[in-house]
Amino acid sequence: MIKGIYEAHLPVKNLDNSLEFYKKLALKFAWRDEDTAFFWIEEGKSWLGLWEGNEYQTPYHPSLRHIAFQVSYEDLKESLKWLDSIKVEVVPFGGSKSIEPFIRPHQGNASVYFNDLDGNSLELMCYVEVPNKLKHITDKLSFEDWEKLTKSRMK
Repeated sequence: MIKGIYEAHLPVKNLDNSLEFYKKLALKFAWRDEDTAFFWIEEGKSWLGLWEGNEYQTPYHPSLRHIAFQVSYEDLKESLKWLDSIKVEVVPFGGSKSIEPFIRPHQGNASVYFNDLDGNSLELMCYVEVPNKLKHITDKLSFEDWEKLTKSRMK
């Protein structure tokens, strides 16, 4: 029945400013009206709606005001350079002080976080194939530590 996510929405303070921010992320602009705009995440499959209004003041919580964009493993490894090149500041996740992308072996994914102009939490995320012997690891691992660990396990 369910094949994927068709749309997600975020509140913004100023639609014009937000349009420029999301264009920097290389999302394809779909359409806009007075207080709403949509960008294709994957054209013809999923899009992101931006809604101008006071709702941008809603306090952040992971269940609200958060979107994770799927990227490849190699793109995630290069994400800090890419985000810096488009003048987007990376933020630490949770209580961490590091802004480096990290891997969650027990979840089989990797992430890096940043915010939009209104404090909406945005994430670049990819799937990571985790050998069964490593799926018990709940620590967040750097790409360097992950690649050392997985290479040593393959020998």
